[in-house]
Amino acid sequence: MISVKTPAAIVPLLVASVLVVDGCKVGPNYSRPALDVPGQFRGVAPDLAGQSLAETTWENVFQDETLRALIKEALTNNYDIRIAATRIAQAQAVVGVTRANQFPSVNGSAGVDYQHNSFALNGPTVDSVGIELNYIVDFWGKYRRATEAARAQLLSTTYAKSVVQLTLISSVATAYYQLREFDFQLVISQETVAADQDILKLNTIKYKGGESAITDVYQAQVLLQQAQAQVISSTQAIAQTENQISILLGRNPGPISRGLALTDQPHQAEVPTGLPSALLQRRPDVLASEQSLVAANANVGVAKAAYFPQIALTGQFGAASTAVTSFLQGPATVWSLAGQLAQPLYAGGAITSAYHLAWAQRDQAELQYKQTVQTAFGDVANSLVGYNQSRLFRVKIDEQTRTYKDTADLAVVRFNGGYASMLEVLVTEQQYFDSQLTLAQAWDAEMSNYVSLYQALGGGWQP
Repeated sequence: MISVKTPAAIVPLLVASVLVVDGCKVGPNYSRPALDVPGQFRGVAPDLAGQSLAETTWENVFQDETLRALIKEALTNNYDIRIAATRIAQAQAVVGVTRANQFPSVNGSAGVDYQHNSFALNGPTVDSVGIELNYIVDFWGKYRRATEAARAQLLSTTYAKSVVQLTLISSVATAYYQLREFDFQLVISQETVAADQDILKLNTIKYKGGESAITDVYQAQVLLQQAQAQVISSTQAIAQTENQISILLGRNPGPISRGLALTDQPHQAEVPTGLPSALLQRRPDVLASEQSLVAANANVGVAKAAYFPQIALTGQFGAASTAVTSFLQGPATVWSLAGQLAQPLYAGGAITSAYHLAWAQRDQAELQYKQTVQTAFGDVANSLVGYNQSRLFRVKIDEQTRTYKDTADLAVVRFNGGYASMLEVLVTEQQYFDSQLTLAQAWDAEMSNYVSLYQALGGGWQP
């Protein structure tokens, strides 16, 4: 060791700084791959103007105050959301750990060495203190590429949380509409039970008075029993759907509040969708997939840097003395600086294989990104046709239900006047009842497709 002045200890830092500034980053820089983006979504009206549904916040899309409250509770307490938040915290920590490799590590040490032997019964006690600096110069950008990959993974994880959030909003809304469908069916069934009980009483009286046959009583019983069975089925579905929503809210299974009826839920008849190119920035799953590609692209640079020599710098600064009062004075102060260059010569093909692996993973990530984009366009197209056609279907079923009601009412009048049989009443009442149940399902299908379309367009998410 050579004795010098204290400022000389900063030499390693100065040398490292120069090397980092002059260094480069090997490996490919990221550029978004070419994508086949359609001019417009399939199934959308070309002249439809207005604010895109994708730009509307979920609070404005779902205007049922009870549903809004349920969604807010889910966003706060749902376990999938909370787990996704922990993944972001983990990714942030990984960035910190990876980025730390770009900087020197500094370690301090202190010690006391007491020497004693048969020749020196009162051997000296040597006190020492020192600082050691170790630094791997990131000349080829290995650690910078690794940090780039870690940051991209952090973004991907953040976008993934947004995917969970959008999925949760859609799941709560869809389950809520389904719950209101079952409520609708239960009311229909209960009203039908009451009406069928009156028919059964009337037929029983007529049979006992000799005005009708026993078959009329049996037919009325069948009608009543079918409605009673539907009450049981709807009650079961309501309880199970309430349990499903409770779990989404982060609660134990229990009752769920109701707001607007299913038929009163506000929604647009025609939905502006915006430009397909905007979908690349509006869907968090697309952005998450792209950031995974960015990370894989950066990892190619990490693998390529393994071909090049590694430059390591080591610096030490310290003092040693037999007396504390002599620290940092004269010959007690020492420092050293060392540099080392290590070039891989033969690794049995491991470096080349790792490089090929990185490229293969990068190619896979690119294909998955393109697939995600294509799937996004498919989701919008399917949701558009689903919403438009389910709306038309619901309108037709609504018309059909009114027709069946008029037919059933007329059959009852004809039966009471002696111009129709009980069988005619039974058939028309059953048709009307079934059509009412189908109408409830049609309303649910229309609202569920509306939710799916909103989700497919990005769900009002802001990047």
